[in-house]
Amino acid sequence: SGQRRGGAAEAGGGLSLREELTVLGRQVEDAGRGLEGIGKSISYDLEGEESYSTYLRRESAQISDAYSSSDRSLSELEGKFRQGQEQGSREEARLGDSFLGLLLHARALLRETRHISVGLRDKHDLLALTVRSHGARLSRLKNDYLRA
Repeated sequence: SGQRRGGAAEAGGGLSLREELTVLGRQVEDAGRGLEGIGKSISYDLEGEESYSTYLRRESAQISDAYSSSDRSLSELEGKFRQGQEQGSREEARLGDSFLGLLLHARALLRETRHISVGLRDKHDLLALTVRSHGARLSRLKNDYLRA
C-alpha cells in the first residue's frame, strides 16, 4: 500500500492510507452485508433446514408422500371407473333383456293376431257363402210366392 500511495501521490490526486483503509473497510462491510443477504436467502430457500441435504431429504419425502397420495387417488378413481363400467354393462344387459322380452312378446301377439285374422277371413268367406246361399233361397222363395 505504500507503493500505491507513493504512485498515487505522484499522480497528484491519491488517497491517504487512512482513506484507503476506510474505503476498503466499507467494501468489506458491503461484502459482509451481501454475504449475509445471500445467507438469509439460502436459509429462506432451505426453509429453515440447516443443510441442503436435509432440505432435499425433506423435499424428497414430501414429493414421495404426494406421489403416494396421488397414486392412491388414481387407484381409487380407476376402481370407481371399473365399477361404473360394470354397473353400466349390467344395466345395458338388463335393458337389452327387457327390450328382447318386449320384442318377443310383440312377436307372439303378432302371430296370434295373424292366426285370428286367418280364422276371421275363413269365417267371413263362410258367412259370405251362407249369405249368398240364403239370398238364393230367398230369391227362389220370392219367385215361388209371386208365381203362386
